[in-house]
Amino acid sequence: MSVSWQVDERARAIERIYQQRYAGFRRAVSSVIGDYDRAHDAVQEGFARALAKRDTYRGGSLEAWVWRIVLRRAFDLRPSSREVPLELAFDPGLIPGETDSELRAAITALPARRRLVVFLRYFGDLSYEQIAEVCGVSAGTVAATLSQAHDELRRALDLEGAER
Repeated sequence: MSVSWQVDERARAIERIYQQRYAGFRRAVSSVIGDYDRAHDAVQEGFARALAKRDTYRGGSLEAWVWRIVLRRAFDLRPSSREVPLELAFDPGLIPGETDSELRAAITALPARRRLVVFLRYFGDLSYEQIAEVCGVSAGTVAATLSQAHDELRRALDLEGAER
């Protein structure tokens, strides 16, 4: 199989993600930037970057990889005074579709604050410091929130597994 074929298939896959998930990307980015219209530009630019960098994709979830690129673009465009509140009701529909259904349900059940931090950390691939900056809190608060989310996810997944 030739490399150019793989890259072209990747371009088509990125285009499919854009077509199927644009609205979710725009909602998420608008929560970071604070402006729904500017979010359109950030999503467009993020996807353009993903297409241009598609040959650097090294595996894993392609959609998560695109999320990282789009979110980083959103953070670049975010006014320095703009903070993303931890209580933001982050849309659980933004969790990539190929995520395990039990894990997806457990993440969806998290309180909005924990769900946002989990999403930014594991689907946006942001560091604790970046999440802290975006949310206007300390890195320690991010760590504590993630720890609480991990505990809650562990309990939820154990309970689901025991019911089978």
